[in-house]
Amino acid sequence: MANSCLQLSGFLLSFIGWLGIIIATATNDWTTMCKYGLSTCKKMDELEVKGPWANCVISTGLYHCLSLTQLLDLPAYIQTTRALMIIGSILGLPAVGILLMSMPCISLCNEPQSSKNKRAIMGGVLVLLVAVCGAVSTIWFPLGAHQEHGLMSFGFSLYTGWAGTVFSLVGGAMLTCSSDGSAPHAYQGNNNQFYYSKQGGANMAATAAAASTTNHARSAHV
Repeated sequence: MANSCLQLSGFLLSFIGWLGIIIATATNDWTTMCKYGLSTCKKMDELEVKGPWANCVISTGLYHCLSLTQLLDLPAYIQTTRALMIIGSILGLPAVGILLMSMPCISLCNEPQSSKNKRAIMGGVLVLLVAVCGAVSTIWFPLGAHQEHGLMSFGFSLYTGWAGTVFSLVGGAMLTCSSDGSAPHAYQGNNNQFYYSKQGGANMAATAAAASTTNHARSAHV
């Protein structure tokens, strides 16, 4: 029961974390850049938002974005962030599928619980890889943006990526630490079978001894 609750909790946390990674990958509100200060830049219409895919300028009643299409001219931190976030989003799909098939409420051809536990551990390892991709991307990107543009603040997408990374890390750790609880039951079942076989043997021996005693008594009587 404890193992099932641990797997279910790990799956829910991993799924939420994967969604956070996907949202952070698809949006561009990672860092808010400003040379003078947020209030000053808002008044001067010089507030910029930077993400892995585009640079956006926020002004009064205007939100204009410029896509980053020059792949060879982009800094290393942007290219690395793109690659890792895409890899993390893709790895989350088979991880969720494997974890769904390992849930205690889902049965595939009456397979043993030990097989489900192995799949849960495999899915947990994939979720941990998703967390590693998210952690490297969400830490390296703001550092690189700060070195390139100076003063900045963190955006909604970056906070979402951090939250997704933490949830994926905790969920993956819970799944990989889930223990196999089916082996002790199987061993106990074998002991019971052996115990009953001994009882059956004792009953057969007692029946044979009684029959032999009756035959001797009849022989002595004759």
